[in-house]
Amino acid sequence: MDALRTIDNEFESDECRKVITQLYEFLDSELTDDRRERVRQHLDHCGSCLEAFEFEAELRAVIVSHSKEQVPEGLMRKLAMLIEEEELIEEEGGLTSDHSSE
Repeated sequence: MDALRTIDNEFESDECRKVITQLYEFLDSELTDDRRERVRQHLDHCGSCLEAFEFEAELRAVIVSHSKEQVPEGLMRKLAMLIEEEELIEEEGGLTSDHSSE
């Protein structure tokens, strides 16, 4: 059994490199169904790759949770007013630029 495990470990390193390079694509569901299943099976049997996957998944979750912070309501209102003013200026044919030439 140990000899078989040694042979498996030799191939595992090549497969590990493949899996590690595809972790982001795996997390983003960008792999083919076949490749996704092979990565999933590898993760089920390889603690090192599973650990790397869990780290990347957790890191991604932290980044997403921090990027969803809300913009203050006052700033949202001010931005909406500025956008509305800009749209009015464009609708009126850019009166601001016409007045600057007088």
